[in-house]
Amino acid sequence: MSTDDSVLSPDDSVLLLRLAGPLQSWGASSQYNRRDTANAPTKSGVLGLLAAALGRHRGDDISDLLRLRLGVRTDQPGSLLRDYHTVSDYRGVPLLSAATNHAGLQKATSPKKSIHVTTRYYLQDAVFVVAVAGSAQTVEMLRSAVRAPVFPLALGRRSCVPVGPLVIGTCRGGLLAALADTPWQAGELALRRHRGSSIRLPVTVDDDPSSSAEMPGDSVGRIRDVPVSFDPRRRGFTERAVRHGWVTVATGVEDAEPAGPASRPDHDPFALIDW
Repeated sequence: MSTDDSVLSPDDSVLLLRLAGPLQSWGASSQYNRRDTANAPTKSGVLGLLAAALGRHRGDDISDLLRLRLGVRTDQPGSLLRDYHTVSDYRGVPLLSAATNHAGLQKATSPKKSIHVTTRYYLQDAVFVVAVAGSAQTVEMLRSAVRAPVFPLALGRRSCVPVGPLVIGTCRGGLLAALADTPWQAGELALRRHRGSSIRLPVTVDDDPSSSAEMPGDSVGRIRDVPVSFDPRRRGFTERAVRHGWVTVATGVEDAEPAGPASRPDHDPFALIDW
């Protein structure tokens, strides 16, 4: 990989991905028995997907991936699902607590518990467009890896399997321009329900002080989702500066018909039973 990746310019290449599936879960503040999800893909989650595609193991160096810049567009926000779980030991022994003794071993729960309740959150039927910026060489390597991944890819958690092709394509230019030029990637039902040739969508991109590009509703914030390492023994996160705003993109349809019976006035629901 080129050492020039440490300094990215608006002329670098951008890899565009479509992240869609029945369930997605992008951990941001999860701990103990509660597994939350952010409302959009995190940088840790996207870099983890790319690392899996490249065949990286958890303890491998990811410093090259950390130099990539990220942009996310929410094409279909989906809905929040709360999944109820219980955990028990198949041997029937009491569960261990999060506390440890002087030897570093987990203590038993007190009072003893044989069942723990855990809560996990997912995004249902969401669709995101993710833009990853880097050198042309790096972007081409990532594109090839995502199309033929070494390890199975997941949308945040291993149980969240993506559907459809992930790679939309590659282009030149900055993150914002790439996200603004990519047509709407929502599901078929949303496309049918929308009337109009364009739609306004929320975006979040890594802040680039050297770029003068602006977007409507532009504001700056910070997100703590940059991984230090994927090694379970050295897990940790740092912050990144981001910009939030909106882009108007083409829908790919001029005047879609509304979904439902109104779009089929000649449909007779009782025709099959000869009513």
